[in-house]
Amino acid sequence: MSTDSDKASIPTDADLLALHVKGDPDAFGEIVRRHRDRLWAVALRTLSDREEAADAVQDALVSAYRAAHTFRGQSAVTTWLHRITVNACLDRARKAASRRTSPVAETERLEQLLEPEESAAAPAERQDLHRELLSALRTLPEEQRAALVLVDMQGYPVAEAAAILEIPTGTVKSRCARGRARLLPLVTHLRADYGDSKPTSGGRNRAQGTSVPPTAGPKDTGAVKGGGGRA
Repeated sequence: MSTDSDKASIPTDADLLALHVKGDPDAFGEIVRRHRDRLWAVALRTLSDREEAADAVQDALVSAYRAAHTFRGQSAVTTWLHRITVNACLDRARKAASRRTSPVAETERLEQLLEPEESAAAPAERQDLHRELLSALRTLPEEQRAALVLVDMQGYPVAEAAAILEIPTGTVKSRCARGRARLLPLVTHLRADYGDSKPTSGGRNRAQGTSVPPTAGPKDTGAVKGGGGRA
């Protein structure tokens, strides 16, 4: 059973970042372990592509590793990390849109998003629903998609999403409203098809628990330590 003194001895994210800046070789790795699942979930939902999401998270962690000395504590470390990750995702989304000539078949691309255990065991109806929801989400402009992912799929309060995106709360609300309005005609039939299954709330709960694929964790941490250390 943990005591108050045990809890007091656990370093905060800000403590770990400060230790990292001072040269502690393990501090940033602990930050990565604490937050990479949620960073991965945000990247995956924003980009709808496993490889692009993994690269975006990797880019974001390397950037955070190298820019740690610029952190001034004006926001929480997790907000700072999410901001860097969302920006990395939006950069990749814009680059992908500019170079896209013949997109991968929708079914093939969306199939990659299913977790292995879900792909094998989930009912066919749930898999179809998952595909259609992700397909609809990908039709949104990047800025609206990022706002909806944070607020509706990850469950962040509007104020925290605004801090992550570095925009006013009113802008977050308007982007979410416009995004929902664009999505509504694309997903209305899903409610009729699946009755009271409430896929939206289920998706949000699952998104918060989305895990990084087994091979991504050590790769991310090691690459950040090695790449950042030589910067």
